[in-house]
Amino acid sequence: MAREIERRFLVRDVRILDGRRGEHIIQGYLAKEVGSMSTRVRIRGERAYLTLKSPKLGFSRDEFEYPIPVDDAHQMIVRHCAGRVVRKTRYLVDHAHHVFEVDVFQGHHAGLVVAEVELPHEETPLSLPHWVGDEITHDSRYGNFTLAEQAALLHAAPNGTHAAPTPVLVASRGLPAAH
Repeated sequence: MAREIERRFLVRDVRILDGRRGEHIIQGYLAKEVGSMSTRVRIRGERAYLTLKSPKLGFSRDEFEYPIPVDDAHQMIVRHCAGRVVRKTRYLVDHAHHVFEVDVFQGHHAGLVVAEVELPHEETPLSLPHWVGDEITHDSRYGNFTLAEQAALLHAAPNGTHAAPTPVLVASRGLPAAH
C-alpha cells in the first residue's frame, strides 16, 4: 500500500506547456460509494492500471495500484464504467525540487487545466510556480471522479436531454477561471 499525499491547483498560464510532450490518459471509474474507496481503471500510453483510492484525510489517502493488461482495461472502460470516463493529456513540469503533473482535459471538460504535486509529507514546504492559480485540493468539483460523472451525465442524460452538471469554472482560451 502506498500513501498518496497531493495538492492540486488550477493552472493560470498554459504557456508553460509550450514545446513539451504529454502522455494521453483515459481513465474510467468502476465504482465509488460515499465514504468508501473509489475503483479506477486507467490507460496511460501502452500501460494500464487498476487503482483503489480511499477518501482523503487532509491531503492524504491510501492508494493501491496494480498493472493490468491494456485489453482488459479497454473492456472495463467500455463495459463497466457507465460513461464515467475522463480523457486528458498529462505533462510533467519540474519546479523547485518537485514534479508537477499538469493535466489538460479533453471532451466535455476541454479548457480545464489542473496541476497536482505529490509530496512526501503533508507538512512538506511547497514553493508554487508563477503559472499556478487557486488551490483546489479540497474542492470536489475538480476531482476526477466528479468530472467523470459529469461526462457520463452529459453523454447519456435520460430522455435525450443534457443533464446539468456541477459547474466547473473554465475561462476562455483554455485558462481556468479564478473563483
